[in-house]
Amino acid sequence: MPEKRHISDTTGITMLGSNKSEVSFQLEAFPFKQRNRDTIVTFRCAEFTCHCPVTGQPDFATLDIEYVPAEKGLESKSLKNFLWSYRDTQGFHEDVVNEILDKLRDFLEPKWIRVTGHFNIRGGIAIDVVAEEGTRPA
Repeated sequence: MPEKRHISDTTGITMLGSNKSEVSFQLEAFPFKQRNRDTIVTFRCAEFTCHCPVTGQPDFATLDIEYVPAEKGLESKSLKNFLWSYRDTQGFHEDVVNEILDKLRDFLEPKWIRVTGHFNIRGGIAIDVVAEEGTRPA
């Protein structure tokens, strides 16, 4: 039987593979090896929840997080736990999306990043919020 081949560096990854599933502001990353090409990575988070800062009612959204890594790739379980932290956060859609972009940008230092919040209909109106930094590769 051939040996297992490992092509990814998992240094510093502590949440993935553990039974740890909890709210956490801690993001984790792995070294991104393909630095010689622009690779667009997309996460779709279909169960995002936050709360209206005035009424306290829950707001539900699908978040699309797209980025081009420079040095680090975002580990998905840490992203899931990070996004859970917003379940008790009160904020307008625009503020929530921009805060998520800022935190991911500061952590990852990507070449380009975009966060889109597709918020569910409330009062007959759906709201999409797009926050972006950097230049998306062609």
